[in-house]
Amino acid sequence: MLGVTDLPTYLAGLVLIVLLPGPNSLYVLSVAARRGVRTGYKAAAGVWTGDAVLMTLSALGAASLLQTTPLLFAIVKYAGAGYLTWLAIGMLRAAVSLWRERHRRTAELAEAAEAPAAGAEHPYRRALVISLINPKAILFLISFFVQFVSESNPVVGFVTLGVLLQLASGLYLSVLIFGGSRLAAMFRRRKTLSAGATTAAGVLFLGFAAKLSLASA
Repeated sequence: MLGVTDLPTYLAGLVLIVLLPGPNSLYVLSVAARRGVRTGYKAAAGVWTGDAVLMTLSALGAASLLQTTPLLFAIVKYAGAGYLTWLAIGMLRAAVSLWRERHRRTAELAEAAEAPAAGAEHPYRRALVISLINPKAILFLISFFVQFVSESNPVVGFVTLGVLLQLASGLYLSVLIFGGSRLAAMFRRRKTLSAGATTAAGVLFLGFAAKLSLASA
């Protein structure tokens, strides 16, 4: 049906894949908590664009290229780990500032935090890059999708699988975005909580970087 074989199994696996914690969802949640719903959706758009690019590459056979070219895999892997580490360092630096200044007046701190962020951060671009730099995820998702593409109608199959992925991702990220906006109000009232959450996010991104650097094709 629609170029897809065993649709119920695909949907069950898709739910698990989408709900699996990763740098994409964590970044969207972080942006929404810091800068609101609108900016959260800008980051989510970067994730959706990245997913579309990966689906297109999978249809063109990018998985086999990475699997058969160790040097290319290593370049993508270490470049991705380096980028995640850079993001983690930025988060940890922000957390240090919050810890040091958590006793300042709320209005002053919010103004100081928002001014540099608005000009320096590009949520769509960052989310897009994060979505494209994890070769382990690329190989896993591509091998998963391929199992459910009908040989009789592969183009329609890839499109169907991609649309279902985007719908599931859209629902999940929307929950994170609106949940993040609620967290934002709490963080504005409790600066210590905000500092702790930012520290935790930075540590998690360091963990993602370490996991990526140890990945194998």
